[in-house]
Amino acid sequence: MAIIMDSHNIFLLSFIPFLFSTYQSEAASLSPTNTTGSQGKGRISSKTIVAVVVPVSVAVLIFIVGLCCLLKKRIRNKFDSDLERKYASQFSKLDSLQYEFATLEAATDKFSEYNKLGEGGYGPVYKGILPNGQEIVVKRLSRVSRQSVEEFKNEIEVLARLQQKNLVRLLGFCMQKQERILVYEYMANQSLDYFLFNPKKQKHLDWTKRYEIVKGIAQGIQYFHEDARLKIIHGDLEPSNILLDSDMNPKISDLAFAKILLIGETEGNDNRIVGTFGFLAP
Repeated sequence: MAIIMDSHNIFLLSFIPFLFSTYQSEAASLSPTNTTGSQGKGRISSKTIVAVVVPVSVAVLIFIVGLCCLLKKRIRNKFDSDLERKYASQFSKLDSLQYEFATLEAATDKFSEYNKLGEGGYGPVYKGILPNGQEIVVKRLSRVSRQSVEEFKNEIEVLARLQQKNLVRLLGFCMQKQERILVYEYMANQSLDYFLFNPKKQKHLDWTKRYEIVKGIAQGIQYFHEDARLKIIHGDLEPSNILLDSDMNPKISDLAFAKILLIGETEGNDNRIVGTFGFLAP
């Protein structure tokens, strides 16, 4: 896609010198041929040339910039349309989990700053309330990252197959136009890092509670590695990905980097280095 845009830019940039050479030719034809003419007429002719060339040059440059923006927008829209068609058949199997964008927009009060819980590497996270009163967490993936689409699909596939008390529950998703949104159950106490690294909140984590949190995380990992039908390697297990419910029970979240192993497979063949440095799986 970048190559297409570059070719347009190269064409347009190569066109500009030709354009100005044309102006110079026109300017030469407009300049007085009689060198013995009065200097006053020469000055008037120069002003006329400037008055014509400068506005036309500016207008042409504006046109070129506008054309570039239009081409970029059309290519991006085509990319998004192709992307939706590509994944439509795969997401159709999860129709019962799909939310309308308008529903999530209303639930978060148009994704207001007041409802914003934070922002991760793939975009902002909001608290929302559905029409039935249910509290939800809305993870709105950034439009900038094209890789997010693959990870978005990956997270849905993984979470849709898994059910365990120490795993955050996926309620649904939205994939409309340029939007990629995941909807989770609401966790009242946010994430573990909020308590570990906040001096005022650390007092709520006595040793008994810390032990229960570590135990819950271990049970979740055991489910991923041994008890689930598919073997899951999380790939990015860090405090910010451990959510806490109203009773401070831990729930593992953010499976965008998860690796699924087939039955009988003991190791993956993915050579990508993904996740948060300092918390990468060995």
